[in-house]
Amino acid sequence: MIPYKNVPALVGYYLGIFSLIPCLGVLLGIAAVVLGILGLRKAGRQPEVKGKVHAWVGIVIGGLSVLAHSVFVLAAVVVPALR
Repeated sequence: MIPYKNVPALVGYYLGIFSLIPCLGVLLGIAAVVLGILGLRKAGRQPEVKGKVHAWVGIVIGGLSVLAHSVFVLAAVVVPALR
């Protein structure tokens, strides 16, 4: 079931999936989290639009992607600079 009535949740879902792409992950992940939250709010206000699962997937995958990319940058750039 595709929540075509809840566009923020749907776009957040796809951005969360695409945030797994290296280099683009941080920006897409942040956008996925923001749109996922907006999609959850919309689904809460208007239950007929559905899309809560898509919104949660966008939030979780987007958040994990931002975290993983940030840790990678910290390990690859900052730690060697401290030596």
